[in-house]
Amino acid sequence: MKRKNKLAVIAAMLCAIFLISECHNSGDKGNIAKSDTAKTSTSTPISVPAFNADSSYYYTQKQVDFGPRIPGSKAHKECLDFIVAQLEKAGLNPTIQSSRAKTFDGKRFEFDNVIASSEPNNKARIMICTHWDTRPWADLDTVDPTKPFDGADDGASGVAMLLELAHHLKGAGIGVDLVFFDLEDYGQQNGVNDEDTKYPAQDNTWCLGSQYWATNLPNNYIMPRFGILLDMVGGKNAVFPMEGTSLQYAPQIVNKVWDIAAQIGYGNYFTHDKTGPTIDDHMYVNKLAEIPTIDIVDYKIKTRDYPYFHHKHSDNMSVLDKSTMNVVGTTLLNVIYREGNSSEMP
Repeated sequence: MKRKNKLAVIAAMLCAIFLISECHNSGDKGNIAKSDTAKTSTSTPISVPAFNADSSYYYTQKQVDFGPRIPGSKAHKECLDFIVAQLEKAGLNPTIQSSRAKTFDGKRFEFDNVIASSEPNNKARIMICTHWDTRPWADLDTVDPTKPFDGADDGASGVAMLLELAHHLKGAGIGVDLVFFDLEDYGQQNGVNDEDTKYPAQDNTWCLGSQYWATNLPNNYIMPRFGILLDMVGGKNAVFPMEGTSLQYAPQIVNKVWDIAAQIGYGNYFTHDKTGPTIDDHMYVNKLAEIPTIDIVDYKIKTRDYPYFHHKHSDNMSVLDKSTMNVVGTTLLNVIYREGNSSEMP
């Protein structure tokens, strides 16, 4: 008898708990539904196109096949024609900014910066840049240091990245300037004295094309929100720490790009290690054009140096990795498309 009464009480209690729970859950479901609807109504999922690392690798191979792209050489001219042709195939209208510069060894070279823009009238813009020339000597090598090298990663990989990006800019919601700097890598390793420049000797012999571009911006140029420089972005086991000059001039852009890379699963490539300041094209874009610009560059923190093949004959196609190219290319496309869908005013 007592057992039956006890069971009845328990049954009644369970029933009450069930009813209360159902009422509570019904209220939650209504709130969740409203929350999801609000989220959907205020934010639209961004569709980012897939980066094609196979094409990027192909573009790199084509440049290397021309030979070292040393200013004044046949390979240099052939590579210029190739870059222009590929940009035109992507539906862009490239222009060539030509001039002459005196190098540290007293030579004078004609050089050609290449500029191609998507949505040229869009006032909301960003810039992606790289250098396309090759250093004339493998002067950091112990074997044949006076002879040229392929420059597969140091130069060609960045160019290949931009050429592939050129095919994915339509519909990004933002204008993108692709800039290919010439005469970046013809500098004196220890610098020279030159009274004609405002920069210290160790700086001014490098990055001649970007120095010229930054002080001779195209007519009616719409200033981009920020710039991203690519240098050595296709190597095996690449690591992209936060580079010192980038942190000095554009820390907010470093954080933006690195956060996006982490969100899409590439935090092991884009690390929060920090390097000292480096001399690269972005330094002059920051100083002279005053466009906040960062450098994505392979840098080995443990050895405090660039990759083992930097300015050596080992910088050939064997050091490249399509996986690295995919990581950098995919990150850049996410940056571009997210920026194009942001509410930031131009």
